[in-house]
Amino acid sequence: MNENWITTPVTAELLRGALEVERTEHGVLPHRLPARARAQCADGQLAMAEAQPSGVRLVFRTRATTVELDALPTKRRYVGAPPRPDGVYDLLVDGRLAGQAGVAGGNTLTIDMTAGTFAYEAGPAGTVRFSGLPDADKDVEIWLPHNETTELGVLRTDAPVEPARDLGRKVWLHHGSSISHGSDAASPTTTWPALAASLGGVELINLGLGGSALLDPFTARALRDTPADLVSIKIGINLVNADLMRLRAFTPAVHGFLDTVREGHPGTPLLVVSPLLCPIHEDTPGPSAPDFSNLGEGQLRFRAMGDPAERASGKLTLGVIRDELARIVAQRAAADPHLHYLDGRDLYGEEDAVELPLPDALHPDAATHRRIGERFARLAFGTDGAFADRSA
Repeated sequence: MNENWITTPVTAELLRGALEVERTEHGVLPHRLPARARAQCADGQLAMAEAQPSGVRLVFRTRATTVELDALPTKRRYVGAPPRPDGVYDLLVDGRLAGQAGVAGGNTLTIDMTAGTFAYEAGPAGTVRFSGLPDADKDVEIWLPHNETTELGVLRTDAPVEPARDLGRKVWLHHGSSISHGSDAASPTTTWPALAASLGGVELINLGLGGSALLDPFTARALRDTPADLVSIKIGINLVNADLMRLRAFTPAVHGFLDTVREGHPGTPLLVVSPLLCPIHEDTPGPSAPDFSNLGEGQLRFRAMGDPAERASGKLTLGVIRDELARIVAQRAAADPHLHYLDGRDLYGEEDAVELPLPDALHPDAATHRRIGERFARLAFGTDGAFADRSA
C-alpha cells in the first residue's frame, strides 16, 4: 500500500448521471431511479437495469498520477449462453479517453431465461487502477460499466481531489430501452447516448433501462423531477418485446407519459424517438423469445413469437408504433412548439441492417452504437435539430 495515498469516500457530489445513491455495507450503490419509483414495481428485470450505472461516472479534479477505486461488481451469467465479458471502466482525462480497466471477481447473478429464475452468489470486491496520468491539474472522469451493477468503495489518489469545474454544459436527460442502456456497446463511453452527448457537448443522464422502457408512470415522474435542459424519450421496442399492451392502451399511455414529463419540463425541448429498425418485429408482434438453436455457434438470438394477423386486433408492431407516435406528436405539437419527433429508422434503417445486422436480432453491436450516436448527434444537436443551440 502506498503510504502517500489520499483516501476519498465516494459521495453523491462526486457522481454524475445517478438520480440517487444508496449506502451499502460495501460503500455506495448508484441508482438511476429513485427509491419511490423502485418501490412501485417488483420486477427483477427493472431492478437489475436501473442499478446498472449506464452513464454514471465519478468526476473530480486532481493532480494525481495514480488513481484507484474499490468496487464490488455484480456480473450476469445466462444459462445456455456464452460467458459475458467483464465490465469496462473508462478513464477520461480532460474529456479524452486515457485508459480502460476492469474488476475481476465480484458477485454473480445467474439467469435462466427459459425458467425465469435467478440465482445469486456472493463474491469478493476488487480494485480498478489507473497509473501514469499527467502530473498536472486535470479533470478526471471514471465511467462505470454500463452493464454491470457496481457498488463503490473508496477512491485512492496520490494527490488531493476536489470537485470538478462547472463547464456550463446543458444537461440532456434521455430514456429508452436496452439499446439506450448500452446493450452490446464496447464500453460505457461508447454507448450511443454517451457518444452523442460527447459530440453534442452536453452532460448526459441516461435513463435507458434494459427491457424496461414500458411507459411506466413512475419512470415518467422520475423524468419529470430530474432537472434537465433537453429531454428525449425513445419508445417502442420493449412494448413489443413484452407484448405488454394493445393499441387502445398505447395511445393514452403515451399521452399520459408525455403529460407527466411536461409537468416538470413545460418549455424544455422534448424529442420523441420511435424505434430503430428491427426486422423481426417490423410487422410481427411480440413477445420476443430467446432462440437457443444457434448457441453452438456462440450466439444467442431472439425471435418474434406473435402472428402478423394479430395486428387487426390491436397488437403492436414497430410499424404500428411509429405511425401512432408520429400522429401523437403531430397532434400535440400544434400546442407544444418545443415537442419534436425523430423516426428511429433515420438512426438505423434498412441499409444499415444489411451492412450492420443486429447480431442477436434485437441489439446493435459496438460499430452500430457508434453509427447511431453519430447520427443522433447530427440530427438532434445539428443546426436544424430539436436540441440545436438557438441562443445566438
